[in-house]
Amino acid sequence: MCGVAGFLFTHRETNDPRGVVSKMAESLRHRGPDDGGSWVDEAAGVALGHRRLAVIDPSADGRQPMISHEGRYVLSYNGEIYNFIELRDELTREGVRFQGCSDTEVLLAAVERWGLYAAIRRSLGMFAFALWDRTEKTLHLARDRMGEKPLYYGWRGKSFLFASELKALRAHPDWEGDINADALADYMKLGYVPAPRSIYRGIYKLPPASILSFHTSDPPGYLPEPRAYWRAEDLVERASADKKAFSEDEALDQLEEVLKRSVRQMLRSDAPLGAFLSGGVDSSTVVALMKAESGAPVQTFSIGFHEKGYDETHHAREMARHLETEHTELYAGPGEALEVIPRLPRLYDEPFADPSQIPTHLLCALTRKHVTVALSGDGGDELFGGYNRYFWAPKIWRWSNRLPERVKKRIAKGLVTRHPALARYYEKIFSLLPKRYQVKMAGEKLLKLADLLGAASLDETYQRLRTQGDASVCLHAQREPESALTIPVGLNHADWMMYRDMVEYLPDDILVKVDRAGMGASLEVRAPYLDHRVVEFVWSLPLRLKLRRGEGKWILRRLLSRYAPASLIQRPKMGFAVPVGEWLRGPLKDWAEDLLTESPLREEGFFRADSIRAMWGQHISGERDWQYCLWGVLMFQAWLDEQGR
Repeated sequence: MCGVAGFLFTHRETNDPRGVVSKMAESLRHRGPDDGGSWVDEAAGVALGHRRLAVIDPSADGRQPMISHEGRYVLSYNGEIYNFIELRDELTREGVRFQGCSDTEVLLAAVERWGLYAAIRRSLGMFAFALWDRTEKTLHLARDRMGEKPLYYGWRGKSFLFASELKALRAHPDWEGDINADALADYMKLGYVPAPRSIYRGIYKLPPASILSFHTSDPPGYLPEPRAYWRAEDLVERASADKKAFSEDEALDQLEEVLKRSVRQMLRSDAPLGAFLSGGVDSSTVVALMKAESGAPVQTFSIGFHEKGYDETHHAREMARHLETEHTELYAGPGEALEVIPRLPRLYDEPFADPSQIPTHLLCALTRKHVTVALSGDGGDELFGGYNRYFWAPKIWRWSNRLPERVKKRIAKGLVTRHPALARYYEKIFSLLPKRYQVKMAGEKLLKLADLLGAASLDETYQRLRTQGDASVCLHAQREPESALTIPVGLNHADWMMYRDMVEYLPDDILVKVDRAGMGASLEVRAPYLDHRVVEFVWSLPLRLKLRRGEGKWILRRLLSRYAPASLIQRPKMGFAVPVGEWLRGPLKDWAEDLLTESPLREEGFFRADSIRAMWGQHISGERDWQYCLWGVLMFQAWLDEQGR
């Protein structure tokens, strides 16, 4: 995996463009510690930089920026084209000769032979790249279908900047960074900044499955609209209108084949390769198929916590034993978290408040000590219906919608005002039940129910279930996040929620978390479920093969049962939770108190300091659990500190 950086400029106004682009690329060394390079055409006003993590063809033949055989194109590329061998064979039959064995050279040759859009549509992979067309004097920025790899862009002065991460843009001498108030509102509501916005005004994220083409004759400040080369909306509409008439066994056989093909191509690497293994259905299925395809033991890695209720390493250990993997575990506690947290603002570059960023980074750092590439189970929940909200949102909405408005308000008010007593009462009841029926944070779930009763629609019910804690109440001016998302026609409630998670939550939260954590450790993470052929196949399946009897991932569980016993598969979903609420009351208390000091909060003017201090006091006393809201504020304040405020 790699880092991309560059800019377009007027040569009279930019001194030492090669030095500038090299500095931008150097800020991305963690994404590519093995090599770096730059390419500059001062007459045309273009500078490309690159940092390389050598995974395919580590020789000098794979160095970037790379010039195409006929000299027309120059490429700075971050990603992997998993079907590059098949594309290379096809191009060879058409008379193309290759110098090295890298997928970068294959991508360039495909563009030169077939054109940019045709080449991308025939490419299977994760990528973000900058392609300079020397003939047309045009810069093309492109991003993969599912949004696995990031790409930022925007104008600063008379320079058009682009890079894999914001820190590379900040390394440019024309950089100025004003906070985008709308993006901040989105972040406080969702816990992340959704594309196409970034935390900075005038800087954007290229949407997944799109290409932005910029000609040097375009005036300074002009931003063309990105063009889609693949649309999830079209895919889902086609699948909804024409669900395959599979028998269950036929669907299972075809799913196994399409996933095996994805895993087989993602096993291609000239560097050591392993997999994350949580013991859950998604990662266990990937590891089982890796073993079936490679015929050799797989190196697997998992992370756990000492705190009760947050550790599932024993599940991973049992699955690893059954699949005969070479398994490595790491136990993390507050000490490890304290070491990671100061690095998070620089690692993520813009505010990001998913607390699972901590164990994800620790897991990537552990894995990188042993391998350079790791396969993951990311995307399984969104494709196969793994989140509980797919069941609960329709149920809660149907139930609450039957109640008169005054009754809903009375119930909600009662839950809020009697929260402490009710919480203690319910926690005592749940503590007497078998472990599988116990409910963590029962009191907070009562308050969540009160919040859900105020939802005005099924969409709002789903949105409130999806967000762990709405910290926008801390802002002086609250805004609702805007979404340009078009929902495909013909979807039922569960399909509609899975679609939204696939195109919003997955690329803007889950994949951001994994990309920054992996690249922060110089680890490439590959996700077999996000192969677009897998995505297209899974959407062709009827919903009954995903959700059944109150349980998600039905067909994926059936597939895993071909490789593992039911005793290792049938267990409640746990997720990648961390005890951040407990840590904030204990070992992280001083760190948090420093960031939540009242006078800086008032001086900066972003937040209502009185609301935050009240939340902090209630959390410390144990009266309420405000961990998610507070974590959002803390990550923003820590990010401000990193920027020098």
